[in-house]
Amino acid sequence: MSHHGKTKAQKGSLPAMTVTPVAAAIGVVLRDDQVLLVRRANQPDAGKWGFPGGKIEPGEPVQAAAAREVAEETGLVVRPLHVFTAVDAFHRNASGQLVTHYVLIAVLCEWISGLPQAAGDALEAEWFPIETLDSVDIVMSVDVARVASMAAKVRDDVQ
Repeated sequence: MSHHGKTKAQKGSLPAMTVTPVAAAIGVVLRDDQVLLVRRANQPDAGKWGFPGGKIEPGEPVQAAAAREVAEETGLVVRPLHVFTAVDAFHRNASGQLVTHYVLIAVLCEWISGLPQAAGDALEAEWFPIETLDSVDIVMSVDVARVASMAAKVRDDVQ
């Protein structure tokens, strides 16, 4: 085999990391003009505020996964209404190489009962006014303010 037929990995460089996108559900829980956010305890996005959520279990419907994750991370009882968008969450190492890729499937949820109590992967859980998300002094995960505003519009359109 000639030198020209070898791949870069065969020439001695490190092989490319294989990253498979992982499907996860996020529960976008609205109560009046507020949205529920949690501060994440673990990577990815440790310390950042975002929607409660996590990996979808095999055989678990997306809406059920969102409601389960909200309950696990906050103790709230919610009614999942419908999927309204998806967000790519790419996480790269210091050299810029892709480490994880989550596809966050956003499910609009209606608050039924409970007070937010952080548990599981959440350090804190609080209600935030949707219109202040662009101006609050907290570090948020990707697209949180945009997705929360989109959820409010979707809710208003279906009511």
